[in-house]
Amino acid sequence: MAMGLPRLVATAFTLTLVSIFLPLPFSLAGEITSIESVPDLQRLMYVAVDGYPCVRLLNLSGEIGCSNPGLSKVVAPIIKLKDVKDLVQPHTVLVTPDEMEDFFTRHVPLVSNDLSFASKIGGVLIESGSSFQQKLKGLSPDNMFPQAEFSPYGNVEYKWNPTASSIMWKAYNFPVYLLSESGMSAVHEFLSKKERKHKTYTSDVAEFSMVMETTKAGTHNSEACLQEGTCLPLGGYSVWSSLPPINVSSSNNRKPIVLTVASMDSASFFRDKSFGADSPISGLVALLGAVDALSRVEGFSNLKKQLVFLVLTGETWGYLGSRRFLHELDLHSDAVAGLSDTLIETVLEIGSVGKGLSGGINTFFAHKTRVSSATNKTLDALKVAQDSFASKNIKILSADKTNPGIPPSSLMAFMKKNPQTSAVVLEDFDTKFANKFYHSHLDDLSNVNSSSVVAAASVVARTLYILASDNKDTSSSALGSIQVNASFVEELLACLLSCEPGLSCNLVKDYISPTNTCPGNYAGVMSGEPSSNPYLGSVSDVSRFLWNFLAEKTSVQKGNTTSVCSKGSCSRTDQVCIKAESNKEGTCVVSTTRYVPAYSTRLKYADGAWTILPQNTSDSMGMVDPVWTESNWNTIGLQVYTVQHSAYDNAVLVARITVTTLAYFGIMVAKSFITKALKQD
Repeated sequence: MAMGLPRLVATAFTLTLVSIFLPLPFSLAGEITSIESVPDLQRLMYVAVDGYPCVRLLNLSGEIGCSNPGLSKVVAPIIKLKDVKDLVQPHTVLVTPDEMEDFFTRHVPLVSNDLSFASKIGGVLIESGSSFQQKLKGLSPDNMFPQAEFSPYGNVEYKWNPTASSIMWKAYNFPVYLLSESGMSAVHEFLSKKERKHKTYTSDVAEFSMVMETTKAGTHNSEACLQEGTCLPLGGYSVWSSLPPINVSSSNNRKPIVLTVASMDSASFFRDKSFGADSPISGLVALLGAVDALSRVEGFSNLKKQLVFLVLTGETWGYLGSRRFLHELDLHSDAVAGLSDTLIETVLEIGSVGKGLSGGINTFFAHKTRVSSATNKTLDALKVAQDSFASKNIKILSADKTNPGIPPSSLMAFMKKNPQTSAVVLEDFDTKFANKFYHSHLDDLSNVNSSSVVAAASVVARTLYILASDNKDTSSSALGSIQVNASFVEELLACLLSCEPGLSCNLVKDYISPTNTCPGNYAGVMSGEPSSNPYLGSVSDVSRFLWNFLAEKTSVQKGNTTSVCSKGSCSRTDQVCIKAESNKEGTCVVSTTRYVPAYSTRLKYADGAWTILPQNTSDSMGMVDPVWTESNWNTIGLQVYTVQHSAYDNAVLVARITVTTLAYFGIMVAKSFITKALKQD
């Protein structure tokens, strides 16, 4: 008992000293908390941040996009752009949408020219939020003349896209993330806590996990990375369908084709935030609204022309879809069985149609490829369709004759392939884009007007009927019966242009089982062997939905006359199996609906790998094809946490050594004093 008393007193003395110098355990977020497990500690220290990365893309001449500069994670303190002065170490710069264009066009060029300053940017975080859209005059990371190298005319300096900054076509050797709403809240919460507590000894840092395989392997162009297997080519699957179905087994009595075209893919600075609401999804939705309306009209088999609907993907990246479609026509492949380029009489493309409403009138502009009888028929049909509406709230105008030619569109590929193509593209603009957020993450659902899309769908549906029937009688009962379902158009816009409900909406889930909720509308990559009958796991949600939707709407057999299909196959060659994903058993319908692979005509897939074909001087588009690829990666992630400055850590270390030393001497003194006291007793 007597020997334990010195130890007890010494322990109490030591704890008293420690309690003076060291605070109670606290979280790195600055809050006292209870930690019961390692996962609790991890959640307390590290906050995963949701966002949309800018990734590394490559072409034959080099790289664009973003990546960690080396082979490891990037960790850098967060600082707001407005607070940036003289940085002494790499920082993560927090940029608002209204600062984004100025940052990449003014600050970043300075960074790239000054290596000492370049090393001070560790990463970039871009804030999101719809509140910025109204304040911005425009934000388009694309070029003034998008994809000018594919133009069928010489004036490639024309400014179709006056708000362009071209920032998406440059390479950045630091990671860039667009923060989601929740991610932005997490970052601001970290920053505000530090400001409230005035802690100068801590830093809030962002940790970027965005190491590209092409960076690891040192493959910095498409040819090198395809050889090493560190990238995949951009592409996907286009879809076409005919109304009524085509008898593929017979080439007799084939009708002239009226081909209607729209695109399904868009692009932006950020891979998975490419809604492309006005450009091009408004045109896609208008096409689907027109198909839905025409599907309720009887007697198409008796009309003079054959309607064919074509929805392309990969158009943003060198018109991959349209060029491959035309190439498959040349090859007479299974993907286009039943079609012939010689039968295509006219092409009607539906471009950006989401911003046509102004002053109660929906105005659209018809841009034509050339003067021909077929083109004039299309223009006349558009006018007849316009006049057939009693409300008189739709106006079709011819584009300004001073325009250098058609605007950037899939028709450019058709014109480059055959300059004699008779075609019209319908747009919501005349001499320049009405969409000030062209190929921007801000081109979302709020950037289009559903009434404008409904109006475009209505005029297209009646125009196609007029062209197919060759009947210009506006009083025709059949023409008047063609009515677009506005509710269907609005539902489809919500499915394809938002994350709530997104692709989990009932309309989409009636046809497929989507793998994602948010429709990114980025073209994606070709992950396997291209085929007209592809493995569905390699086909995007939107392509699969379009295939099923068009197959049903253009089918002959409907309702109770259809038969059940098992394992996705039907007994008859003229049938396809629809809704097999959403139901345990699909339904067989007579329909001519096909997938068409969309990838560069300069690429060949053989023995499980992609190779680049030599240039062919007879293929003018192939001669300028960039051959876009996307780098592989293992993981992409972003998290934020608080760290203490090294100077503070050193001070704490010195303090702890001092405490330990004082405690030791204190214990020795106390022990000596108590021992003497006990002896005297």
